[in-house]
Amino acid sequence: MRHLLFALTVMASPAGAGCSSTSFEGTSISYCEAHAGGDVRLFLNGADGMPYGGFAGIDAALADKGQHLVFAMNAGMYQPDQSPVGLYIEDGVQGHKIVTRDGPGNFGLLPNGVFCIGKRFSVVESRAFAKKPPACRYATQSGPMLVIDGALHPAFQADSASYHIRNGVGVSADGTVAWFAISDDPVTFERFARFFRDGLGAENALYFDGSISRFYALELGRMGSGFPVGPIVGLVEGN
Repeated sequence: MRHLLFALTVMASPAGAGCSSTSFEGTSISYCEAHAGGDVRLFLNGADGMPYGGFAGIDAALADKGQHLVFAMNAGMYQPDQSPVGLYIEDGVQGHKIVTRDGPGNFGLLPNGVFCIGKRFSVVESRAFAKKPPACRYATQSGPMLVIDGALHPAFQADSASYHIRNGVGVSADGTVAWFAISDDPVTFERFARFFRDGLGAENALYFDGSISRFYALELGRMGSGFPVGPIVGLVEGN
């Protein structure tokens, strides 16, 4: 039986977001909830063509338009130059193609997937995405999948000794809600995946990254300082 945590979420407008911190099986996890119709975007490079690398530059660029970030986090693995490892689409323009082969590391632990932002949210297994791409205004590929149509990734083990800070995104079955979560404590893949499925009710969820993960949430007083990152996902509000 799934024990949903919706009551712990601080809700805003139907298109807005609420952020909260909670405990799941003794692990502290922070997350924000966004709704279809909200201005959720991906960010990579600034007007100068250089990677933002963090949240301050994005917020400064948005401020010039009377806008600001409500929350944001790193959104997919990246190369040393901060370019995406896999598929990346920003405002309808593809910046990097999809990768469907298996390989080393977490990204290549198939099935991996794509987080798509269109009229609704979706997390789609990469090979299925490549065969029939949905309409995405924004998309980022990462891996492994955490939850696949309600099932955990088959490689995850409950007794794993691999504990790390981890972040990712989960999506409701109808695509109207997306949850962006980061563990405040080191956590296994298996427990983090169950947080999305059993704690939040996500039908599909995708791992973004691990120990370098960063999280910005005004509501929680989180400013997300740390190592430079590649693709970033965030909710924007303002004019």
